[in-house]
Amino acid sequence: MKKEKKAPLQKVITLANQKGGVGKTTSAINIAACLAVLEYKTLLIDADPQANATSGVGFDPRNVKTSLYECLINEVKPQDIILQTETPNLYLLPSHLDLVGAEIELINHPNREKIFKQVLEDVKKEYDFVIIDCSPSLGLITVNALTASDSVIIPVQCEYFALEGLGKLLNTIKIVQTRLNPDLEIEGILLTMYDPRLRLSNQVVDEIKKHFENIVYETIIHRNTRLGEAPSFGKPAIMYDAESKGSINYMNLVREILQRNNATNIPDAEKALNLTDND
Repeated sequence: MKKEKKAPLQKVITLANQKGGVGKTTSAINIAACLAVLEYKTLLIDADPQANATSGVGFDPRNVKTSLYECLINEVKPQDIILQTETPNLYLLPSHLDLVGAEIELINHPNREKIFKQVLEDVKKEYDFVIIDCSPSLGLITVNALTASDSVIIPVQCEYFALEGLGKLLNTIKIVQTRLNPDLEIEGILLTMYDPRLRLSNQVVDEIKKHFENIVYETIIHRNTRLGEAPSFGKPAIMYDAESKGSINYMNLVREILQRNNATNIPDAEKALNLTDND
């Protein structure tokens, strides 16, 4: 694979949407993995008590003894619990069901919205990218993640209720920008679960691009069986089947993210890989 890397960015990106089933965890895993494949040292943080990102890169959450919960509540250093995945350059700060209780335990903390930021202060300097997967909510942990981040990617599925709740999320982001993190930017809106055979999918794409214009990524994530299969093997799609449509979609997306951040010299003509009709 052609090397595309430039100077490290040390950028923290959160994936957030309070609506479930939009491909948020799938996107977090595969964005992080594709960055790692392109030789960017990447830390994936699982900030969802369901711990799907943890299992999706090969770790059984039941065997995780120390997780993000201990970092937020007990001031454990993340460097002490970060795990190296089977994907070169990809590391994981795991989650555990205990994280459900973190919001309640932090509620009376005087600096409760900035605990995550304090946790990441030192460790983020060791990575080119930090990718945070949040739970499908706009609770305190998600607000913490947005406060700790440089930018946010919003996955939106190409289905009927695509715009439902998006206004509420954007309002939350605006509040975080105003009160907690004035440097937070919207990295982009990512369209997922696209089926080109469905008129509805195409209508949703047109509607979202019409409303949000340039902040919508050109790359769209298609529905793909390999994306659904890969987590059951504890692997990102690119490590499970690098030639699948899903893997190619996410590699194109990462190239687009890098281009938007002026972090690569890929010529425009080479930006997209050829898609096949095979799953």
